[in-house]
Amino acid sequence: MRSTCAALLTFLAATTAHADVTDATRRANTAMQATLPLADREDEDFARRGFIATWNEPQIRAADGRVVWDFASYGFLQGDAPETVNPSLWRHARLLALHGLFQVSERVYQVRGFDVSNMTIIVGDTGLIVVDPLTSAEVAAAALVLARRTLGDLPVRAVIYTHSHADHFGGVRGIVDAADVQAGRVQIVAPEGFMEHAVGENVIAGNAMGRRAIYQFGVALPRGPEGQVSSGIGLALSAGAITLIAPTQTITHTGQALTLDGVRFEFQYTPNTEAPSEMNFFLPDLGVLCLAENANASMHNVLTPRGALVRDAKAWADYLTESLRLYGARTDIMVTSHAWPRFGRERVADFIADHRDAYKYLHDQSVRLMNAGYTSREIAERVRLPEALASRWFNRGYYGTMMHNSQAVYQRYMGWYDGNPANLNRLPPADEALRFVRAMGGPERVLTEAQRAFDEGDYRWTATVLNHLIFAAPNNSAARALLVRTHRQMAYQAESAIWRNMYLTAAQELENGIVRRDGASTSMDLVVATPTAQVLDLLAIRLVPERLGDRRYAFNLVFPERNESFAVTIANGVLVHEAGVTLADAPTITTARPVFLQALATQTMREAVVRGRIRVAGNRRSLEGLGEIFETPDVNFPIVTP
Repeated sequence: MRSTCAALLTFLAATTAHADVTDATRRANTAMQATLPLADREDEDFARRGFIATWNEPQIRAADGRVVWDFASYGFLQGDAPETVNPSLWRHARLLALHGLFQVSERVYQVRGFDVSNMTIIVGDTGLIVVDPLTSAEVAAAALVLARRTLGDLPVRAVIYTHSHADHFGGVRGIVDAADVQAGRVQIVAPEGFMEHAVGENVIAGNAMGRRAIYQFGVALPRGPEGQVSSGIGLALSAGAITLIAPTQTITHTGQALTLDGVRFEFQYTPNTEAPSEMNFFLPDLGVLCLAENANASMHNVLTPRGALVRDAKAWADYLTESLRLYGARTDIMVTSHAWPRFGRERVADFIADHRDAYKYLHDQSVRLMNAGYTSREIAERVRLPEALASRWFNRGYYGTMMHNSQAVYQRYMGWYDGNPANLNRLPPADEALRFVRAMGGPERVLTEAQRAFDEGDYRWTATVLNHLIFAAPNNSAARALLVRTHRQMAYQAESAIWRNMYLTAAQELENGIVRRDGASTSMDLVVATPTAQVLDLLAIRLVPERLGDRRYAFNLVFPERNESFAVTIANGVLVHEAGVTLADAPTITTARPVFLQALATQTMREAVVRGRIRVAGNRRSLEGLGEIFETPDVNFPIVTP
């Protein structure tokens, strides 16, 4: 009852407010509604099929009382689409909001709607095999509690990580104890390269990726018809503790087979698809195929807006072709790491083929136009799926879009430069903006043009014009106010959940400033698992040449508890490290790795040496000032203002 009342109050509060919706936005959403394949109700059936029960509280909380997941906050997703949400996105978000334990087949279950991802549970001979234990320990623990209410108090015998993204392994300590893994009582299976990519993907560019993820996932936005409605492949990321336990078994090739607690698995190794380390698997005795995150209820991102290495759309399509060939004729049910299953051999094969074709079309036509001389932005305006593919709900752009993905394909082959020398050495944004405003006749003329475009519903041009004005004159309140309205109209029209989130976050920050956050909290499991070479690489990219000046440092670094040693030199604005090498006549720093990193991060190196927590053999004076030459990047750097 509490959950129902909270959801109703949330819905009523959201619907009593009236947003600034323009006629252009109303027309755009009405036109979108008319194009939707509403007769295709397959997803409505599949998303609800097999429902058993859900969590009986409106929230999931951490031990300290913090809310890590809030079911009630999405209670507004009822009825027809409001004017402030694209009707296609509204339909999709309503299906993603269906939460609870679902029975997929006789021995396969899923917990959905507890996180951005799914937890799949397979009943073995004596216990449970858990696939992708969500993002954080608290929601994973709750999901397992819910499952055991139906399945009984069975132990977890094995965990499978399908790929190296945190929303598919971060909850592992909520369902198993590391001691049981070390003792061999629980097996953890992952694809080759899992640990390297799980801990390394966000290390070097982690600060920038984290800031941009705030935009992509709408982390700072209120949930509701005028705010965040989903992330496209799930509702949102849970806010609990991200954990990690290293795999005990590795999948290295397609065709590799394992039996876990009496259940036979056949694996398909699919590196460099949705993740650099990823795999699918098939259960031959159950006719169930898991396509991990290589198949979704939406087109995925070939280059995620938060930032990452560009994915290979061709390889992605080719592996789906292989999946269809290897398992299509034997598969009765397909599950994935996000959204709902597909039921029926013909329906599964149809889905894989058409989803594959969307990625193949994206790749091939983007490259065709690239070879015809079109630039990435020109390609983005031209490449659209043919109607036979575009009409499938699962190929629509709720997460990734053809516009972004076609540019990603171009970037993978050609890089950022479009071949036009006018773009070879462009001015920085603020400098270009000053000249743009001057060329248009000054701020008032620019604002007049922006208002004209806004009134005509030409929001893309409005945003371009106003962005220049704000970068030239950040305190122009009229420009900021109009760009806020512009971004909101673009958000209300967006079919992509993450486009909506990015527009609305931009509007929020222009209107109210950045919602400041403390330094990014880091999972201790990920810190411990990060190789020291990567830690030193992170130090290298935090070195400030101006602080270093013409000083030079050379020292040996020894971490006894890890049986590691490194030779480190710092000169000419760069830090270079080599493992297993000793520099003659250079001082040697010996300490536990966490102590060294903490001293550098807090500029307390001298104090740590004096207290004996860090031992220095050799010339200590040559290390003076070492802790002062590194910076901690601002986690709240501006994006929509200079």
